[in-house]
Amino acid sequence: MTLNFDPGAMAKALYHGEFRPMFIGGKWVAAQSEQEMQALNPATGEVLGTVPRGGAADVDAAVAAARAAFEGPWSKFSPYERQCVLLKIADLFEKHWEELSVSDTLDMGLPITRTVANRRRVIGMLRFYAGMATALHGETVDNSIPGEIVTFTRREPVGVVGAIIPWNAPTAASIWKIAPALATGCTVVLKPSEDASLTPLLIARLMQEAGVPDGVVNVVTGTGAEAGARLAEHPDVNKIVFTGSTLTGQAIARAGVTNLKRVSLELGGKSPIIVCRDADIDKAVPIAAMAVFVHSGQICIAGSRLFVAREIHDEFVRRVAEFAGRLRIGHGIEADTEIGPLINARQADKVAGYIKAGNEEGARLVAGGSRLEGTVYDGGNFIAPTVFGSVSDQMTIAREEIFGPVISAMPFDTIDEAVMRANATPYGLAAGIFTNNLGTAHKLSRRIKAGSVWINMYHALDPAVPFGGMKMSGYGREGGTEHLHEYLETKSVWIQTD
Repeated sequence: MTLNFDPGAMAKALYHGEFRPMFIGGKWVAAQSEQEMQALNPATGEVLGTVPRGGAADVDAAVAAARAAFEGPWSKFSPYERQCVLLKIADLFEKHWEELSVSDTLDMGLPITRTVANRRRVIGMLRFYAGMATALHGETVDNSIPGEIVTFTRREPVGVVGAIIPWNAPTAASIWKIAPALATGCTVVLKPSEDASLTPLLIARLMQEAGVPDGVVNVVTGTGAEAGARLAEHPDVNKIVFTGSTLTGQAIARAGVTNLKRVSLELGGKSPIIVCRDADIDKAVPIAAMAVFVHSGQICIAGSRLFVAREIHDEFVRRVAEFAGRLRIGHGIEADTEIGPLINARQADKVAGYIKAGNEEGARLVAGGSRLEGTVYDGGNFIAPTVFGSVSDQMTIAREEIFGPVISAMPFDTIDEAVMRANATPYGLAAGIFTNNLGTAHKLSRRIKAGSVWINMYHALDPAVPFGGMKMSGYGREGGTEHLHEYLETKSVWIQTD
């Protein structure tokens, strides 16, 4: 991709280590405790800025602001007026997209060419949900009660939404939570990851500029253990929507029991990719490789279990390893970077531990497997794209979500075997299938237990198409009309007319 702006120059102009307050009730405020957290560039370790370390008191204030807005001015906005607000936000995102992209890259390391390329998806989400704002309706229902009784349903906003997002996609994750809430008439308290809080604060500024009433969108920065936990358990929050690890999702689900709030969870995965013997190898190799290596494997849908038909297994794994070796690894802000850093040293240590386990348990290291050192990598958290062969299903790297650039390649002999092994996981988020046989594609897509199945492709997401997991990968859907239903209550109305 050719960029028509200088991301390095914009990066220097964007963050200078200054304090960035959080956004509550239309005001920019520090934490009531006056505590702060550093926002670090994962590629260099430099301090981009500081943000408030919000706690329970700040969450309480944000929820109170969201409740006041929900009961007050926001409740008076018609569907058309909510649509206009969302379209205004979309226009501002168009205007400031380069700034948002640079902020995302600095915040969490994804190469600038990829953050810029997210434009169509993110702005598409805003415009999709804007369109849906005027398409929400109930239905008339024929009842069997004697007499002249009319029954119909209304779809009403669930209320105050607590949204907790991860660090690996600040812009997209924020909009995937905020846009459907605004379309349905809900209000939001957004808690971004402590590892990537700067971009959500920039988004809050654009929301304010777009004319979103005070309190409709609030952003509380802080840790998950403090701000996130309070938001999940808060008695005046009607719905929690969370994207993150399965372990944290379980804690959030338990916390939601306090007031039986609605809960939607998009959690971890250990997604399989099945490469059939009739697959187009030239096409499948780069897609299968980048199904994991994009964002250094820090994506919930990473296709990290690579099942390849035995007849083509050796050639396929060799070519994936060669592809991995050609990828340019570096600072995300550089236009020619293909693979950026991991989010922090803690995550890099965790991934290095999995690589060590793979070696110790007998997997064959085919590519990568090392932390990258040298002047260009100083202060950063870089791990070379890694490919293991001779992996068995029982190995740690084949069972656990690594959230790093590690592929576990395994041969299979029959389609039935591939399906059985692909489904032998507690997760069920995504899967990929490569075949030139349409019948095989249909059969496998039906039998694989995953919320999204891609055939001869991977990573495709569209606002109109539902996305979410099965089993321990969570419940609820984001995208499509199903997503709007997550933010709505159904009310039945009975009218005696005689």
